Amino acid sequence: MAENTDTKAVDTKTGIVDTASNAAAAVASTATTAATTAKDNVFSMFGGGPAKVKKEEEDVDEPSGSSKAKKDAEEEDDPENQEPDAHFEPVVHLTKEVETKTNEESEDMVFKMRAKLFKFDRESREWKERGTGDVRLLKHKENGKTRLVMRRDKTLKVCANHYIVPEMKLSPNVGSDRSWVWNAAADVSEGEPEAQTLAIRFANSENANKFKEAFLLAQQENEGLMKSDSTEAPAVEPATTEEPAKEA
Repeated sequence: MAENTDTKAVDTKTGIVDTASNAAAAVASTATTAATTAKDNVFSMFGGGPAKVKKEEEDVDEPSGSSKAKKDAEEEDDPENQEPDAHFEPVVHLTKEVETKTNEESEDMVFKMRAKLFKFDRESREWKERGTGDVRLLKHKENGKTRLVMRRDKTLKVCANHYIVPEMKLSPNVGSDRSWVWNAAADVSEGEPEAQTLAIRFANSENANKFKEAFLLAQQENEGLMKSDSTEAPAVEPATTEEPAKEA
């Protein structure tokens, strides 16, 4: 019985020791937690501890210096996101506009109609196209004489240039009611006076008849002026000269 009493005493003593150990551990843990909290509070007052974590969280959306530099470099490497900022000096400086004279400044246009012109080639014995554009009758403001001038579209190159003289005969083209044929003894569209057989074609017969009326009227007026001057049929200077010369 005494042995049993000793055993119980030992167990009781062991339990007390364990309880004391657990209590000490709990106290130590509480003390550690309190110390850590106090330390964090102190650091928070001077910008440390949790405040640092908060700052890091706030800085998540804002890149650091190196990250921002890297981002800027990537944007510079992407040409689609860049705005052009280039300036080039002109190689050729344009001069002031220069007025070009066509020798038509001293004439009034009395007729204008769009048409296509042909020339008969004596060597090949066939018609060749001279150009498409506006055929015009131009009356000189001083001497009153009228000439026929036609320029090609776009290039404005002269393809017909001669006075309408009494010797000319305007004849209908075979098989067409919108085309006329005539002989020009001194056409200067190529620079030098040259005899040409010309044909002109209009969009319809109405336009062709309007051209015939204007052509015959100019022919009659020129005939009267030439008789009063007692001169032969004049030749026409190229379109770049100012005054038309008379045929010798």
